[in-house]
Amino acid sequence: MKRKKFVVGALLTLTIGTTLHAQDARGVLQAAMTAMGVANLKTVQYSGTGWNAGVGQSFSPQDDWPRFEVTRYTRTIDFDAKSSREELTRRQGNNPARGGGGTPLQGEQQQVAVLSGNYAWNMNGENAVPQPGEYLAGIKVVELRQLDLLLTPSGFLKAALAGNPTAITFTLPSSPGEITKNGKATIVSFTTMGKYRVNGTFNDQNMLELVQTWIPNPVYGDMLYELRYTNYKDFGGVKFPTGIHVHQGDPRLNAAHNSMDITVTSVQPNVTVPAMAVPEAVQKATAPPVRAASQKLGDGVWLIAGGSHNSLAVDFNDHIAVIEAPLNEERSLAVLAEVSRIIPNKPIRYIVNTHHHFDHSGGLRTYLAQGATIVTHQGNREYYEDVLFNPAPRTLQPDRFSTFYPYFAGGRRPLPMETVNQKFVLSDGTRTVDLYPVQGLNHVAGMLLVYLPKEKILVNADLYTPPAQGSPMPMPNASMRVLQQNIQRLKLDVAQHVPIHGQPGPGDQFAQIVAR
Repeated sequence: MKRKKFVVGALLTLTIGTTLHAQDARGVLQAAMTAMGVANLKTVQYSGTGWNAGVGQSFSPQDDWPRFEVTRYTRTIDFDAKSSREELTRRQGNNPARGGGGTPLQGEQQQVAVLSGNYAWNMNGENAVPQPGEYLAGIKVVELRQLDLLLTPSGFLKAALAGNPTAITFTLPSSPGEITKNGKATIVSFTTMGKYRVNGTFNDQNMLELVQTWIPNPVYGDMLYELRYTNYKDFGGVKFPTGIHVHQGDPRLNAAHNSMDITVTSVQPNVTVPAMAVPEAVQKATAPPVRAASQKLGDGVWLIAGGSHNSLAVDFNDHIAVIEAPLNEERSLAVLAEVSRIIPNKPIRYIVNTHHHFDHSGGLRTYLAQGATIVTHQGNREYYEDVLFNPAPRTLQPDRFSTFYPYFAGGRRPLPMETVNQKFVLSDGTRTVDLYPVQGLNHVAGMLLVYLPKEKILVNADLYTPPAQGSPMPMPNASMRVLQQNIQRLKLDVAQHVPIHGQPGPGDQFAQIVAR
C-alpha cells in the first residue's frame, strides 16, 4: 500500500542520514534542569485554551479523532505528592459534528480528572466518581495518569534522574528539523513503572521538546503516546512550553492521532497546592468483574449482555455467528465462554462488526485467533489490516492473535475478512441475517445495521437505546432520525430493537419517539 511504502522509505532515509553518539545522560538532564530553571520546582499550575479530541471515535478510518474546542484549561501538579488535577471546559465550537465520543456536544461540558498517588477519580460537580477501570479498555486509568504526570517537562526530568537513564546525541545532516534548529538533538531514555519505555528529546538549547512512550491498547497494541513541547517562555525564572500538542495513535499507520492541543497563557511555579484527600468511595472502588449474561430473544437468538456493551449470538445449522466484539480480549473471552455454554459443540464461523470505533472493534482479534471470519463495512478493510491486525509485537499486553499471527503472516494465509458494500446475507437456508450499511449518518461513515427478518429484530450500535422500563421517553436526536429513515428506506418490519448498549425495546415505542 502506498502509505506503507512511504513510511518505510522515510525510516530508511532517517537511519542512513543520522549520526549517533553516546552521551552522559545525567549530564544532559542536569543541563536541562538548569536551562529550564526547574531544579527547585515542586509544584506548578498552568492554564490555557485549545482543543481536545475523542480518541478512537473518528468519523472514518481516514479521519483524525473528532475535536472539541477547549475554552478553559487548567492543570495543577504537586510533584512530591504525585498529584494532579486537570480541569477543562469544552464545547463543539466550529468543529465538524462528525464522529463519536459525544459528538456533537450540546452546550458546554466540564471535565475534571484527578490523580493522587495510587488513586484516580473524576469530579461530577461536587461528587467524586472513582475510576478503577481502564482507559480505552487497555491501560488502567490510574496508571495512565501516573504515566502522564511523568511525561510533563519537569516530571520527565525528575523521573529520568531517579531511574537509570541512557542518552544518545544524533545529528541530521539534512535541512533543520522540527525538533532542533541546527540538526542536533539528544534523546534520553529510561524505563518507568517497570514496563514503560520513555524517550525524551532535547534540542541544542537543552529544552525538552518531545516525549514519547507507548501504552497498551486493544486496537493499536503498543500505542504511541507522544507529547510535543514548543515555544518555551520564561515564567518567574521557570521556562515552560506555551505549546503542548499530544498524539495518541501512530501517524505512520493511520491518520487518526491528534488528541489535544493547548496554548498555555499562564504559568505559576511553586504555587500553593492544598493537600488532596482521597474520598472514601474512591479508596474502596474496584473494577467490576467482566460478566457475560445471556438472554434468549427468540429461537436460536441470544443477547449476551452483562456489561456496558452487548453482543448477540445467532445459531445456524452447523455454526454460530456473533454480532459485535466490543472493548478487548477479556470481554471477548467472556462472551465466547457464554456462547459455548448456551450453544455447545458448534464453531463460531462469523463475527459481525458494526463499525470501527475502538469500543466496538477492540475484541475482534480474539475471534480471528479462534478462526472466525470478520464481516465489516468495506471502508474498514485497509484500516483493520494496517492497524488492528498489524503483525507488530504487542509487548505491553499480548493477546491470542499475537501468538497465532505467524499463521497468517507472509501471505501463507490471507486474513479471513468479508466486507459489506450494499447488502450482505448470512444464511443456512433456514435462518437469515441481513447486513445493511447506514446512509446519511454523522456518527460514523461505515455503520452496519443487522436485521433478522424472521424474528423482526433490528440490531444497532450507538444510534438508539430503548429507555429503561418506567423511564421517560427520550427526545429524538439526529442519529435516531437517520435510523428511522434507513428503516423506511430498506422497508424493514421491526418488532424489536436490540441495541449494543442497553436493553431491547419494542419497535412501536421507537416509532413513537422519533415521531415526537
